[in-house]
Amino acid sequence: MHDLQEGRSAGLVGALGRERMASLSDTIQDGYAVEFQGVGYRLPAGGNLLSDLNLSVPRGETLVLLGRSGSGKTTTLKLVNRLLEPTAGTLLVAGRPSQSWDPIELRRGIGYVIQDAGLFPHWTVERNVGLVPTLERWPKEKIRARVFEMLSLVGLPPEEFAQRRPSSLSGGQRQRVGVARALAADPPILLMDEPFGALDPITRSDLQKEFRALSQRLKKTILFVTHDVREALFLGTRIALLDHGRLVGVYAPAEFLKATEPEIHAFAASLDFGGVQEAGR
Repeated sequence: MHDLQEGRSAGLVGALGRERMASLSDTIQDGYAVEFQGVGYRLPAGGNLLSDLNLSVPRGETLVLLGRSGSGKTTTLKLVNRLLEPTAGTLLVAGRPSQSWDPIELRRGIGYVIQDAGLFPHWTVERNVGLVPTLERWPKEKIRARVFEMLSLVGLPPEEFAQRRPSSLSGGQRQRVGVARALAADPPILLMDEPFGALDPITRSDLQKEFRALSQRLKKTILFVTHDVREALFLGTRIALLDHGRLVGVYAPAEFLKATEPEIHAFAASLDFGGVQEAGR
């Protein structure tokens, strides 16, 4: 990873990084965290993955991006932190075009959680969680205190887990470490790409409950990708439904199942256990 711009000292880079992240937080307070204005993404070979997306995400909202595989959910997420660049339209992050942000500093100011956490296997839990604060040149004492705070926040006692490695953790524990790492530098925006998708149903349910409580407490702006309609209804402030790269609509959870669009009917039908329900009557 290229962290230092040529000709700058490490201390100056760290100070500028913290200043940019503070600017991101301060700007979001006065407007939308993320805005898609006619955004599209076309592959170099010519296929459209996302078309004419118009969507605004207010500060503090948990917006769930729901859709089938290939609907454009992860593409939408990756456009926010510039892992992909729009090929049409304008994407604003904290009121500024995404391409006006330095991509490295933008990513450090946005928490990112993926399926199976994506931890560095040869690093301890403490070092994994402290990654972004370390890159931002926080003092060692501050990093350690923040790591311990975040581990406690996600239900992992630091005295027990800080020196362990990912291979010694369960799937649910690794995801908790991933969430702690995403929160460590106190970013105003979190991107979560099916973070609980690979877990067993019981662990997944437990983490969903813990995450909902955590999101209500921290008031972060969260874009959460899932193909699970139950998860979307449980976690989302609003649900944005995508289908073949296009936005079908945006709904409050209470409104979602009442909507008339065919794609919503398809998701609603997945909640009906059919014969299992009949057998239980």
